[in-house]
Amino acid sequence: MSKSLVMIGSGGHACVLMDLIEQLELPPVVAYVSPDVSVNNQVFNGIAHLRHDDDISRFSPDDVLLVNGVGSLPNQAHRQKLCQFYHQLGYQFATIISPNAIVSKSAILAQGVQVMNNVVIQANTRVNAHTIVNTGAIVEHDCDIGANNHLAPRATICGNVTTGAGVHIGTSATVIQGITIEQNVIVGAGATVTHNIEQNSIVYGFRSQVVNRTQQHE
Repeated sequence: MSKSLVMIGSGGHACVLMDLIEQLELPPVVAYVSPDVSVNNQVFNGIAHLRHDDDISRFSPDDVLLVNGVGSLPNQAHRQKLCQFYHQLGYQFATIISPNAIVSKSAILAQGVQVMNNVVIQANTRVNAHTIVNTGAIVEHDCDIGANNHLAPRATICGNVTTGAGVHIGTSATVIQGITIEQNVIVGAGATVTHNIEQNSIVYGFRSQVVNRTQQHE
């Protein structure tokens, strides 16, 4: 990776990524994009501050890669919309893999994937674009993890699991082997998923109660 980096966001997730970038000895972060000056002065001090998304035009897509430092929360599409906005302007995103992660040589990680500390990704797994595999998460063999997913800290995804786009797997949740989770599903913290889940559903807690989000608002 020879291009300089521009960080999108300046909150907690961005700070963790800044640490990883330093550990990986990647090219420098030359600017960050945030509506306000970062309160994390020790991390972003001395780095150019761009207040508006459009200010990215100061940098040519040929010269920089972007790092999406906006965190992923359930039922929020802000992070995904930012990716779409910058892609439309011709920018590409860096794939960040922690030096403390274990990633199989046969695994495929798409553009913009972020693999955090102590993650394990096993053989023949694919992780699609802009997905966060957060601290300590495990993705077993032959999984296909959709785009714009968030596997929260210590989530466990057993073998041969498929997830659609926009899925959130909560902290310490478990998905057993062979399951398909359709798009825009939220799996709550600590839940255990033992059967296929239809799109736009929420799986609640240890009881694994499933509710369709569309029906919730009827």
